[in-house]
Amino acid sequence: MELTTVKIEPPKDCNVILGMAHFIKTVEDLYEALVNSVPSIKFGIGFCESSGPCLVRVEGNDEELKQLAAKTAFNLAAGHSFVVFIKNAYPLNVLDKIKHVPEVCTIYASTANPLEVIIAETTQGRGIIGVVDGFKSKGIETENDVKARKEFLRKIGYKL
Repeated sequence: MELTTVKIEPPKDCNVILGMAHFIKTVEDLYEALVNSVPSIKFGIGFCESSGPCLVRVEGNDEELKQLAAKTAFNLAAGHSFVVFIKNAYPLNVLDKIKHVPEVCTIYASTANPLEVIIAETTQGRGIIGVVDGFKSKGIETENDVKARKEFLRKIGYKL
């Protein structure tokens, strides 16, 4: 077995969602879940098919994000994994819908941070072992940090 990492760097003002599913129609069902979540969302989906022709299936409503999702999924080439790049929405706007897509098994990460996906490769294929999301913690928040966090959440409209 060989261990490698695949880096995923979401573009500015984008988030990435990485998960595992199990059926060829996943890419279409994810598309429907996303467009029904946020009217102004822009996204691209790459889904690794791990049987039959083993192609990366691609959907989305933003050509640049579709290309990025296709390339990223191909670099992962791991089982029935999928990657979704979104803009004009936050993952919390779409995660519940994605989790309720019948084919979705796992969500590994949902973030605007860079990711390092740890991949194991065997003679049969590739699988995701884990994900490094962002950076190592630098400390514990102070009272000023709590105040800044609360102000930020109100500024972006997620708290009153």
